[in-house]
Amino acid sequence: MNLFITDPGISKRMIRRRQALGIDRKDEVWEGVYVVSPLANDEHQELVDSIFYALQTSVKFAGLGIVRSGANITDRLEKWTKNFRVPDVAVFLEGTTAIKKKTHWVGGPDFAVEVISRYDRSREKLDFYAKLGVKELLLVDRKPWAIELYRLQDGVLTLAGKSDLVDPAVLTSQVVPLSFQLVAGEPRPTLLMTHSDGIQRWSA
Repeated sequence: MNLFITDPGISKRMIRRRQALGIDRKDEVWEGVYVVSPLANDEHQELVDSIFYALQTSVKFAGLGIVRSGANITDRLEKWTKNFRVPDVAVFLEGTTAIKKKTHWVGGPDFAVEVISRYDRSREKLDFYAKLGVKELLLVDRKPWAIELYRLQDGVLTLAGKSDLVDPAVLTSQVVPLSFQLVAGEPRPTLLMTHSDGIQRWSA
């Protein structure tokens, strides 16, 4: 069931309450429309934490850039709160064209991650991310399980590869020193992340 509120008073009170409770961290605004995403369950948080750790080790600790677990990214220099998204993980490499502000980034990360939850709109963000110049986007889907790597080509984020339980292909990033693969496991499949050095590995 969707809820569409046209009363600005009710909308403002709802937003203020979410902010007061601290549950607005992943809320977004799409061209002036306030978007409340589904609450992340424990599995979602486990995936994000593990991916963040692998990227922190491979990128930040290696002096290659900055890694954020959630960041406000916008296409606007003015009134940025009218249009922004919050990827689950964002990587800004040294020399990035994105501009770092105190509360947000103007321009997209070089590498972004979205872990899909039921009813969320992760797939609908691709055009926005492409517009901001995100070079690669990793989508982690859980129904059915699959990981998809999108790469910016001619201004469009295009599917560069998919790894699932039928075809557990290895997806190698051209932006961060990692490859990604979905492998069978219990009680759920595992996301395997391997450093380009062939030695360091992480699983989610």
